[in-house]
Amino acid sequence: MPAVDGLNEVGTLHRVLLKHARDAFPDSAIAAQWRDLNFTAPPDLARALDEYNRFAAALTAAGADLIYVPADPATTLDSIYVRDASIVCERGVILCAMGKRQRAAEPAAQAAAYAAAGVPMIGQIEGAGRLEGGDVIWLDAGTLVVGRGYRTNDDGIRQLRALLGEGVNVVVVPLPHWRGEADVMHLMSLISPIDRDLALVYSRLLPVPFRELLLDRGIELVEVSDEEFETMGGNVLALAPRRCLLMRGNPRTRAVLERAGCDVVEYDGREISMKGGGGPTCLTRPLARAPLNAVGY
Repeated sequence: MPAVDGLNEVGTLHRVLLKHARDAFPDSAIAAQWRDLNFTAPPDLARALDEYNRFAAALTAAGADLIYVPADPATTLDSIYVRDASIVCERGVILCAMGKRQRAAEPAAQAAAYAAAGVPMIGQIEGAGRLEGGDVIWLDAGTLVVGRGYRTNDDGIRQLRALLGEGVNVVVVPLPHWRGEADVMHLMSLISPIDRDLALVYSRLLPVPFRELLLDRGIELVEVSDEEFETMGGNVLALAPRRCLLMRGNPRTRAVLERAGCDVVEYDGREISMKGGGGPTCLTRPLARAPLNAVGY
């Protein structure tokens, strides 16, 4: 299996980076950190461990090989949301530079895990640049969409373009202010790709040019409701085309996905997702997916 493969968000998931709750949520750190990190409440460690074991089992059942980031005292509870600290490109991974100051140590912690797993790293965002993986989506192997918001800045996007090279079209999507700098608002808060021609979106906050781009590409948009946007119903991980992982407690979202022909797998995420504001896409850094031109992708 290649270390990285499939520049898309929906092909069958083959390899994924994770950080287990036992390593991201050390008991001594929960009380000290949860307020400063804007968690809604302190995670219950025993329940978080059970939720995470079941979450990881769902990924394994889908056929994914799991790579874990080990515990690191320099990181915080937020490090469970591994998508944000790195992104995948054709030649390997690019380490990000976190827009949330408390998360600054996460890219280096992931770098150690990648080195141990033999995953190539081709560069990192440096200096004044800021880039978080939750703002980055591959629409296809030649088109990368990047949300420009409070977590990702212009210099980070400039550096990303340079690292990717001329073969990739980088489309910048301005993000809304919404609830301000302290809140989590990534591009993937607003869209979850489900298949090459299907995405779950919250159109109320989608910039019009980006929504039009999706429609012009023939992508059907199914909508998350206002109520379930608040419970991260819009944050859905594609395990394979039209097979996706959704946090339990979002029945309207499950229904609209099933009407669109999707097979929906649910997980319990009160401790590992709701309290920290990170759904299944946030909890995972996909490294290898089946390319969409593969037979039976």
